[in-house]
Amino acid sequence: MKIGIIGAGNIGGNLARRLTALGHDVAVANSRGPETLEALAEETGATAVTSAEAARGARVVVVTVPLKAVPVLPSGILEGAADDVAVIDTGNYYPQRDGRIDAIEDGLTESRWTERQIGLPVIKAFNGTYAQDILDKGLPRGTAARQALPVAGDDGAAKQVVRDLIDELGFDTVDAGGIDDSWRQQPGTPVYGNRGDAEAITKALGEASPERTAEWRA
Repeated sequence: MKIGIIGAGNIGGNLARRLTALGHDVAVANSRGPETLEALAEETGATAVTSAEAARGARVVVVTVPLKAVPVLPSGILEGAADDVAVIDTGNYYPQRDGRIDAIEDGLTESRWTERQIGLPVIKAFNGTYAQDILDKGLPRGTAARQALPVAGDDGAAKQVVRDLIDELGFDTVDAGGIDDSWRQQPGTPVYGNRGDAEAITKALGEASPERTAEWRA
């Protein structure tokens, strides 16, 4: 499957490593240009491209950049992707890093805000995952206590594509509802950074409170 990754930080870089190892055709981009990704490309076999090229022909596009960078992504960055593209949003709103985003402060979920910036629906996943776990914690399907990740989104077909991909990476998934429910997996919630199995993740999602915590603002 052709996959574009926009953002080559810890999450994006490790997804590139795993997905290429699984045989996917991966293009990866960052804000500094493909020449800065030569080492990652050589290591993984991924293709280093510009941000404007990352989504071209992609069935899945991973947007994994700080929220403050989302509005300044190149215009039409997702043009040229497959018609049924599934867009994964791994982002988190950290006011101390991103500055104040009034819509999110007023209760809009992070991923709904991101959708409005990029112009396409997204599937929220990997936002509370430790980057190293992507490399180290994957296990075969059916393994007892297999780590699970919450996945939220409004498009059932796109969500299933993402859940299947996460399963291929070695993790179970839990349906966390639609994007308006995705506050349950934002920073400061019980599921954020939780390495539990599907039962534990389901329980953590149910224990979430929409109240913004001091930890979230730290």
